[in-house]
Amino acid sequence: MGLRRVCAVSALAVVALAQAPAPNLTFEVASIKPSQPGATVRGIRPAPGGQRYVAQSWPLRGFIYVAYRLKEEQVVGGPAWMDTDFFDMNAEAAKPSTVDELHVMLQNLLADRFKLKFHHETKEMPVYALTLDKSGAKNLTPNQAKSGGDPWIDQAAVKPLHDKWTGKFAPMEFLAWRLSLILDRPVVDETGLKGGYDFELAFTRELPLGTNPNGLLNGEPIDASGPSVFDALREQLGLRLEAKRGPADILVIDHAEKPSED
Repeated sequence: MGLRRVCAVSALAVVALAQAPAPNLTFEVASIKPSQPGATVRGIRPAPGGQRYVAQSWPLRGFIYVAYRLKEEQVVGGPAWMDTDFFDMNAEAAKPSTVDELHVMLQNLLADRFKLKFHHETKEMPVYALTLDKSGAKNLTPNQAKSGGDPWIDQAAVKPLHDKWTGKFAPMEFLAWRLSLILDRPVVDETGLKGGYDFELAFTRELPLGTNPNGLLNGEPIDASGPSVFDALREQLGLRLEAKRGPADILVIDHAEKPSED
């Protein structure tokens, strides 16, 4: 998940002040501390087993868009260090929990340790709707997760521009969110498919802006062959991405503080 500069958002309509997540859902123990300088491994996810949530060298803005399942550009405002200071986290629940419970625990942890305060707004903006193709879904194997740490999509780069995603127990709303992180707009799940699925998705990313298609990328000749993510979803999974306009949730940061040392 790449970290990009957050775009400015204007003409926002305030909907309501954010409600605090359920206070009874908290991690039993949790450590958050500044990352060591020069860390090369970065990431955040629930650990298999559904009892721990871990992060390595991750910024506060990243914690927020993961906790609330938003595209990075949907989290606006806040102090500059939210993008430049990185933190390690190791949080453990009292018992195995669902993925929704783990995310509420993460939301509560951010409010407690970072003194995070925000409000929600909505903005009419371009989105993609993830829908079923007219021929119906295919190559999606129903598979229900046993714990909150199990649903995941592994992302492997076969070679520059060529990605392969392997979904395990992944709900469609999770696939929609992961797609939004590599596309230019939020993705909304409108498939109507419930539960988790196993699947494979192989596609070719678009060339980075300004890249010479006859040049090199990461020291290798550029190979832009293969299906785009739009074509791959339709051909391999029977899903479609339809461009449209719709209301999108915007989370506006009102206050945040750096956490004290554990």
